[in-house]
Parts: sequence; C-alpha cells; structure tokens
Amino acid sequence: MPRQLFLIALLVLLAPAMAAAQSYRCVGKDGKKYYGQSLPPQCVGQSVEQLNAGGRVVKKFDAQASADERAKKEAEDADRKKREAVSKEEGRRDRALLATYSSEAEIETSRQRALGGNVSQIKEIEGKLAGLRKRKAANENVDTELKVEENLLAVKKKEAEQINHRYDDDKKRYLELTRKGK
Repeated sequence: MPRQLFLIALLVLLAPAMAAAQSYRCVGKDGKKYYGQSLPPQCVGQSVEQLNAGGRVVKKFDAQASADERAKKEAEDADRKKREAVSKEEGRRDRALLATYSSEAEIETSRQRALGGNVSQIKEIEGKLAGLRKRKAANENVDTELKVEENLLAVKKKEAEQINHRYDDDKKRYLELTRKGK
C-alpha cells in the first residue's frame, strides 16, 4: 500500500513535466521519419506533427504552401464558409416555417388572409375601370384616369402573384420537411 501511494505521488509530481515534454515528427524529403524535441532540420519545408509526451498528435503544421496554393485554400475556405452560412440560414428558415404552420390547411388559410385585401382592391379597381370605359364610350376624356387605374390593376395583380408564389414555396417546403420526417 505505501508503495502504491509513492507511485501515485510520483506521477502527480511528474505529470506537469511529462505534459511539457513535446516532440516533433515529420517525413523528410528522403522518405524517412524524423523526431526531435525541437524542429529537426530535415523537417524544414515539410508537414510537421507536434506530439505530446504520450506520442499522440497534438497539432499538425502544413508544409509551406506556395502563394497560389494559399490563395486556392483561402478561396476554398471562403466558399465553405459561404455554404455553411447558406445552410445555416436554410435551417433557420425551415425551423421558422415548421413553427409557423402545423398543417397544409394553415398555409392555405394564411394565403387567403394575405390575398384578402389584395383581391378586394383588384375588384374595386376593375369596377372603376368599367365605369371609366363607359364614360370613354360616351366620349368623355378619361384617358389619364384609365391609364392610372390600369397601371394600379397591373401592380395589384403582380402583388397577388407574388403572394401566391411565396405561399406555394412555403407549402412545397413544408411538405418536403414533414414528409422527410415521416
């Protein structure tokens, strides 16, 4: 028992020194492996691994890359980060979509609510246009008013188209997400 306590105490005392003892390893240009407490001269310009006292790789250092290789790696890293950001944003949107709607019927209800004001405005504009066309047939000069209302009608129809498109996309994605989970 006293011997075990002595060994434990010795390990506790030596642990910091063992942790600090790090070495380096590389494969030289000649294909041989080189080790050292500091960077061996044969490792200059080669990929190097930093090892802990137990011989496990702690860190890897790439060989000195050329300017083209560094630029290529930076571009790849930038592309990867961009894809990760897009993926993160898509995940956020998917979670928001699933939190907003619990069924296809809810999506359709929301669509009708969003279109409600737009549809009533379209009907109102169409009524004004019918009245203006009658006045024009009676030889009144209403060309400017007619043009304004026709442009307004086109805008409102475009808005309705955009609303429908948005809800079509939401519905399609909702179905993809809910069916994927089943």
